[in-house]
Amino acid sequence: MSSAISPASTNDPGRAGGGMSRSGLSLPFDPIMAIAVLGICACSLVTLYSVRVPGVPDGFYFQRQAGYFVVGAILAVLISRVDYSRLREVKWGLYGFMILTLLAVMALGSVARGSRRAIQLPFLSFQASELGKIVIVIVLAAFVVDRARRLGDRDTVARTMLVALFPAALVMLQPDLGSALVYVAIVLTVLFVAGVPGKHFAALITLGVVAVALVLFAAPKAGVEVLQPYQVERLTAFLDPSGDPDDAGYQQNQSRIAIGSGEKLGRRDAATQTRDNFLPENQTDFIFATLAERYGFVGGAILLSFYALLMWRTLRALTLAKNLFGAICAGGILAMLLFQVFVNVGMNVGIMPITGIPLPLMSYGGSSVITTFVAVGLLLSIHAQGRAATASKGRVLGYS
Repeated sequence: MSSAISPASTNDPGRAGGGMSRSGLSLPFDPIMAIAVLGICACSLVTLYSVRVPGVPDGFYFQRQAGYFVVGAILAVLISRVDYSRLREVKWGLYGFMILTLLAVMALGSVARGSRRAIQLPFLSFQASELGKIVIVIVLAAFVVDRARRLGDRDTVARTMLVALFPAALVMLQPDLGSALVYVAIVLTVLFVAGVPGKHFAALITLGVVAVALVLFAAPKAGVEVLQPYQVERLTAFLDPSGDPDDAGYQQNQSRIAIGSGEKLGRRDAATQTRDNFLPENQTDFIFATLAERYGFVGGAILLSFYALLMWRTLRALTLAKNLFGAICAGGILAMLLFQVFVNVGMNVGIMPITGIPLPLMSYGGSSVITTFVAVGLLLSIHAQGRAATASKGRVLGYS
């Protein structure tokens, strides 16, 4: 398997965009990606405006989410004007910051429903695991680029996996299985985009299957619980949600009822599943079901179309990247976004287990929203500098 971009380009330490950074405001912009992001944000606000949760003032989630979108959009614009290649120079500083924040959450975070995942701040519930998603993309991309001429070595693959699995293990201890799985999806995609030989992927898949068997079957029989009992129930309940409709299968049953009752055009104010709070977490984990009940198949299709547009532009940024570091960053972000969309929508419709993974830019939550906007800003930077570098070589690209 060969890399999409020659490792020879890794000799460029990121200064190819140095000239462009001085005239950053003239860098090309990707309006199609912006339309996709704004469309998803609009879907989120329209849905959250109708959410009613006992004990929470009407409009609370809508107002907070709108504020998060404003902050996130400002960050995305600022990051899009920066030479992303400079992030290679601070990779270990970013990695250390990520580890420290994860440890801080474990020590100082507030406990909610048996998990210690966030530190409560005045206007934000800070989840280090969310911020870690984009940090691990940058760190892994920089690490792989530094070892680009040794991608065929088992040592490179092993070290790359360790760099990702250490913070993933800290996230698992919170416990936050969903975010830990996102880290795994990111590192596998980074290795794939970098061009790691297929035999190494076969070995990783084999090890993964063995690890899952040990966690779900062997370890419990030996009296060792790697996962919490409720996590095991969630991972297995989706196979037969009707088998325990009042407990482990309750959320998925209510979610499927909500989606099915929405039919083609939705029930609007007659959406009883979410209006009367039959469906828990309808502002976060199950916001897709909330949208589908109120606005039907058409509403769900529009939202998924915006996600498809965002994924396409992410792939476009990957192919336009001026160097290997940019291509791998775009690939890691693609994995982060696509995995979360697939798993969240899948658990809403009953084909994936409930893991608590948010729907990017749709689910309510400051940490998730801001992290996704940071990722979008990085993608815009990769796209803009890739187009500028290509144009400087005498080729003109459109936005197609």
